Amino acid sequence: MKYREFIPGEALRPYIQCYYIFESAAGFTLDDVVFPAGNMEVIFNLGDAVWQSAPAGSFTNTPQIELWGQITQPLAVRTMGRNCMLGIKFYPHTAACFFNENIGELNDQIYDTGDVLGKEFRELHARLQEETALGKRITLLEHFFMRKLLTVKRKDDKIALVGSIVHDLKTHGAESRITELAGKYRFTTRYIHKLFLQYTGVAPKHYAKLGRFQRSLALVQQGELSLTSIAYECGYFDQSHFIREFKAFTGIAPASYAANTYPFNDVLVKPD
Repeated sequence: MKYREFIPGEALRPYIQCYYIFESAAGFTLDDVVFPAGNMEVIFNLGDAVWQSAPAGSFTNTPQIELWGQITQPLAVRTMGRNCMLGIKFYPHTAACFFNENIGELNDQIYDTGDVLGKEFRELHARLQEETALGKRITLLEHFFMRKLLTVKRKDDKIALVGSIVHDLKTHGAESRITELAGKYRFTTRYIHKLFLQYTGVAPKHYAKLGRFQRSLALVQQGELSLTSIAYECGYFDQSHFIREFKAFTGIAPASYAANTYPFNDVLVKPD
């Protein structure tokens, strides 16, 4: 399988983290588990592969245009066939700029983007299928989201505020308590919590845990530190605290993760 990322144009960079393409040969099969990463995504299936996910424990086919809500727990997925999946990965707080939805209602599900966001996404899917050159497909995405950016009701001040809070939580993790954030930005704790939930789909405390987990996952993948060292490096109280939260996000213990392969997470998780 092959995975590549592409940086959006300058105007869209504050809103879209990257475009990406996932490709595989015919006859490709893969069973995997996707772990929480903090991002929402839209993914266009441009190949022949069938994708399935099991949010409720049993596998069902995913739509041709996937809208991934925030994943807060491990999600089993599998694919069969020739893959050409073209995705748009948003920052934790920016999908709400394009979607007039309650982001939190989309958590832990893969929806049909056309059903949720309208026929314009189906029309874009058809145009992407007609175009075979990757560069031109990326251009179609750029033009589409630039038009969306001009027509949606933008709330730049709120986007900037939530973006700053996301940065604080990434930098300081669980140490950035909501009371401290409220004091820093001169808003009530209730307002900070409500705004963060509205734009990211999760509470600030959960996002801080997620960021800590992602850092620990990257270190587990590297395999250079002991579990105790990883626990303290990432700000856990102790090794048992680290193992407990790791299992909550993955369904397995860190030692078991090191002994198995999770291709999607191995590709997508990068250390800060």
